[in-house]
Amino acid sequence: IYRGKRLVNWDTSLQTAISDLEVVSEPEEGHLWYLRYPLVEGDQSIIVATTRPETMLGDVAVAVNPNDKRYSHHVGKNIRLPLTGRVIPIISDTFVDKDFGTGCVKITPGHDFNDFSMGQRHSLEIINILCPDGTLNTSVPKAYQGLDRFIARKKIYEDLNDLNLVEKVEPHIVKTPRGDRSGVVIEPYLTDQWFVSVKSLSEPAIKAVESGKINFVPKQWENTYFAWMNELKDWCISRQLWWGHRIPAFYDDQGNIYVARDINEAREKYNLLPSKTLVQDEDVLDTWFSSALWTFSTLGWPATTKDLTRYHPSSVLITGFDIIFFWVARMIMMTLKFTENVPFKTVYVHGLVRDSEGQKMSKSKGNVLDPIDLIDGCSLEKLIEKRTANLLQPEKRASITKATSKAYPEGLASYGTDALRFTFCSLASTGRDINFDVGRIEGYRNFCNKLWNASRFVLLNNNLSRVNTKAIVHRPLIFNQWIWHELNQTLEKVHKSLSDYRFDLFAQAIYEFIWNEYCDWYLELAKTVLNDEGIDTEIKRNTQMTLMLVLENILRMTHPIMPFITEEIWQKVAPNCGVSGETISQTPYPVFKNEFQNKNASDDITWLKLVVNGIRKIKSETGIPPKQKVDIILKGDRDCDRDRLSRLKDFIKKIERLNSLQFLRKRDYSAPCSVHVIDNIEIMMPLEGLINSEIEISRQKRRLEKLQNNLNYLSLKLNNKNFITKAPGELIIRERERMSEVKRQIEKINQWITLLSKN
Repeated sequence: IYRGKRLVNWDTSLQTAISDLEVVSEPEEGHLWYLRYPLVEGDQSIIVATTRPETMLGDVAVAVNPNDKRYSHHVGKNIRLPLTGRVIPIISDTFVDKDFGTGCVKITPGHDFNDFSMGQRHSLEIINILCPDGTLNTSVPKAYQGLDRFIARKKIYEDLNDLNLVEKVEPHIVKTPRGDRSGVVIEPYLTDQWFVSVKSLSEPAIKAVESGKINFVPKQWENTYFAWMNELKDWCISRQLWWGHRIPAFYDDQGNIYVARDINEAREKYNLLPSKTLVQDEDVLDTWFSSALWTFSTLGWPATTKDLTRYHPSSVLITGFDIIFFWVARMIMMTLKFTENVPFKTVYVHGLVRDSEGQKMSKSKGNVLDPIDLIDGCSLEKLIEKRTANLLQPEKRASITKATSKAYPEGLASYGTDALRFTFCSLASTGRDINFDVGRIEGYRNFCNKLWNASRFVLLNNNLSRVNTKAIVHRPLIFNQWIWHELNQTLEKVHKSLSDYRFDLFAQAIYEFIWNEYCDWYLELAKTVLNDEGIDTEIKRNTQMTLMLVLENILRMTHPIMPFITEEIWQKVAPNCGVSGETISQTPYPVFKNEFQNKNASDDITWLKLVVNGIRKIKSETGIPPKQKVDIILKGDRDCDRDRLSRLKDFIKKIERLNSLQFLRKRDYSAPCSVHVIDNIEIMMPLEGLINSEIEISRQKRRLEKLQNNLNYLSLKLNNKNFITKAPGELIIRERERMSEVKRQIEKINQWITLLSKN
């Protein structure tokens, strides 16, 4: 660590150096000024193009590309800098872009990072023309001293114009750096700061990733890491702020520096007399410097503590790609330096959470959503207040107020912590950014409610004081065997997803099992037993035990992603399952067990679901209420279908409230029926006594008339040459798909009318 005079990002409002991460650069409307710089000898001049004419007062050279034949004969000559009278040289450097502006570039090492590097290559003088508050200092002619930089810009332009030294001014889009807190334009500023020499730190950090001691997931982020590390420059670690770790350096009256932990150690270390005045440096360390020490400094280092031995290095660091350099790389460098070990073995890089329009969330844009507001809810007034609190510009405050009112006219509803956690986990595709919309949370809040209500049902229908976990191995009912098989399959997916860092697939597997298999199907099948007074007691007890034990496994499986609701339910479920412990978080995570595999049960229930869904589809298409009792006939030639029906018949009848359910091989069943075909089976519902054919035919003909009108409209539209040539391709495809769907509906209704006519 050393102290030196270098260029830094300087915030003239907060009057501190800031990191690159705190600089927001966006295109803004500006100008390109073409200025004449007279040569010392003769009456010639060259024209330079600049977006910041006020910095010309700090120019120390003009540069051209050595391959630019237009100016090669001027290299080595001198220019008299307008308004100052200083003589500066014309130099050549390959960094100069021949095609930008005029191909001549003014060099101001004190106020441009690229110029600073060029100045070092050519041993040029560095002139600082600014004060910390953005006004011009005494290094400029007296007429400009004390002027704000932008007022000085205007005056310099006017004075150059009076001298006939302005060739022209063009509108130009300028990428303007602004402080993310203050909103002011950031200045490259020459000042005394503390720096870290990074070369000796970066080389071991690069090798740690190259050797595989540290792995990035996804792998491609290693390229970003190497690109940054191989171009690393010395790091400015001092900040002019009121908070942070204060720099442990002390100064005497002569400006000598004494580095120590405190003032007493400084006097003892350097043999200083008690009468010698010492003042501590007022700067603090960059937050990223402090954060770089995190992995080991929090565990008792430099002592070899129990925690340091046990927890360091850690397994996985989870972070966003935007701070791979600012935090991840610096932790690797510092930890290798001080512990001779890596800080972690894997870096899992997730995407950024962006707003619904894909823009990065930032305080300056006012599109940030506080997780607490999504959890507990937030009124519109409070939301506006929070989004505009740190903005100084009135027009920015007004813009964000308007945008917020439009996006959330009623504020934010309360969604709960678990719903928010599950939402982000489900969206976490590897390395991809998340375009976040509040509407996404609503579905997962419903999922939390689904789990809660299912658990209430299980607890209310449990009259067992304690589940016999050994007896559960004997599962006489096919659907009890099936749900254990499905849980087992889900656990296999869950473990693979976690090991692959695919948290989206982890959430998806849990969601599909809980909602589709356990709640929608298994609970319905279980009700056929629980609600049957005449069923065997042992079978009912086995179903109750299965309900409870599968639920307990679900809670442990889901706990990492939904910790609060699962803990609350588990406290009520665990005592019934013979599970001991104060909290679910200390129980083992459920694992795949081969003994629970049952392919036959899975095939049988898959078949049952196809049949039940087919019956429901027939009822829906014929307008028959779901709860109305009907007769169903299955027609087919396969023995496996007949055998399955014999095993599953009672369950299907109870779920769908059927009068009768029979299997026929004969193909000549002549009564009018509504039919749905699945996997070589015809599901048939006799219509006699269910539907008044005349009324139903009349209703369907009215539907048919509306659909035919719609088809005629779409046909005219798609046959219109003007529409086809002018409409976007996506719209044409969409309209054609609509027309295909209307035709399908018309065909279906005609078939239905034909069938009804026979009744």
